[in-house]
Amino acid sequence: MIRSELVQKIASENSDLRLEEVERIVDAFFDSIVDQLATGGRVELRGFGAFSTRSRESRTGRNPRTGAPVAVNAKSVPYFKPGKEMRERLND
Repeated sequence: MIRSELVQKIASENSDLRLEEVERIVDAFFDSIVDQLATGGRVELRGFGAFSTRSRESRTGRNPRTGAPVAVNAKSVPYFKPGKEMRERLND
């Protein structure tokens, strides 16, 4: 499912909301998660899972074309840990 399909599904299940309103709600939801993660925070949605960031150390990589060593800087990457309820529903 892509973002536009999510918006359509929510709009079809909530006839009192216009499509534009649902788009703004979905955008605000995702923006809030990204903003929280950008400040080093954590977002927990009970029954669904938790979003957080993990740190990757700097390392030496390789250019795939030339094989030359390339310095890769340290960075933060998003991480998602599924909740117990989600894991149970997926494995039923």
